[in-house]
This record gives sequence, C-alpha cells and structure tokens, in this order.
Amino acid sequence: MRLVIDQIRGKDVNEALGLLRFSKKHAAKQIEKVLNSAVANAEFKSREGNESIDVDTLYIKHAIVNEGPALRRFMPAAQGRATPIRKRTSHVEIVLDAREDNKQRAPRPAPPASSSSRGNR
Repeated sequence: MRLVIDQIRGKDVNEALGLLRFSKKHAAKQIEKVLNSAVANAEFKSREGNESIDVDTLYIKHAIVNEGPALRRFMPAAQGRATPIRKRTSHVEIVLDAREDNKQRAPRPAPPASSSSRGNR
C-alpha cells in the first residue's frame, strides 16, 4: 500500500485517479476508493459551508498508510495442530487541499530574448 501512496502524494486529484485506475498493484483499487471518498467529502463540506470549490484545483496534500488491527485466525496443520495466521489491515489517510490559482502551475518567466544583430552600442 505504501508504494502506491508514495506514487500519488503531492499530485493533482485527476492525475492521481488516472494513475490508480491503470496501476497493476492490488492496493490501487482500495486507495482509489479512499481518494474518491475524500473528493466527495471535500465537495460536501464546501456545499455545507456555502463555498465554491473546483475539483480540478484539488491536490493530495497529505497521504499516509498506517498499520491497523490484525485479525488472528488459525489454519489446520499436520498431526492435529493449528498454525496462527495474522490477516493484517491498514488505515489509509488522505488529506486534500485546493491549489491557489496563482500557485497552480505558475508559468516560468521567459528568458531574455537574444538578438543576433548588433545594433547601436
């Protein structure tokens, strides 16, 4: 899970969803669900606060995966024994934020144009 989260951290939401949709990792499907939920929560909070939010300006500000509770199960083994199995779970946290218009992909200043003709000096 952490490999997939590291790929999308800091990216725009649309770019991250595209990455997750075509990823071959099994964890990508669950992380995509969490990201869609985070986007829906952001839209709901903006509607509730009478604010307007553009989904295209959202980016992943904070994304981590922590260890969750492990389910303890037992599997039968040879000679009447039982071997323990730990089915691990995880907690996925994704925090979204809106980029400011001036911060969002600010164009670089153009380099000064060089002229090949030598004018008045």
